[in-house]
Amino acid sequence: MAGFLDNFRWPEFECIDWGESRNAVASIVAGVLFFTGWWIIIDAAVVYSKNGELNPAFHTCGVMSTVAFFMINAVSNGQVRGDGYSDGCLGRTGARIWLFVGFMLMFGSLIASMWILFGAYVVLKVNVYPGLAVFFQNALIFFSSLIYKFGRTEELWA
Repeated sequence: MAGFLDNFRWPEFECIDWGESRNAVASIVAGVLFFTGWWIIIDAAVVYSKNGELNPAFHTCGVMSTVAFFMINAVSNGQVRGDGYSDGCLGRTGARIWLFVGFMLMFGSLIASMWILFGAYVVLKVNVYPGLAVFFQNALIFFSSLIYKFGRTEELWA
């Protein structure tokens, strides 16, 4: 059972040459996901702010997730691997620490948004859309960060 997918081949899309445009495609998809996440939370903030159903403190998760997005994508893959990168603060080790802190902020924001969804909305049996908006904002920013960071690597597209 250990190698049952070894001979599986993904379908080839001959009409699209991914090699030339993988950076553009990854950037566009990541941008659309990032925009959609913020659009959802802005919509919830506008609709549910007057009723007091969306606590303004719940926006902290999205802000921290956005900061983590920029932290993760500020470090190139070459800096993490150490390909000719020895300058800067701590060199390759500093880049890895920066990336680790960025991922920890991202995961922390995603977990906190789940906590907000279930703790403040699902358990209390109130309108869950504001909690879903907080969660989907953070989930979409998380996925946009992953797509932008790893979708631009050549090894995944080859």
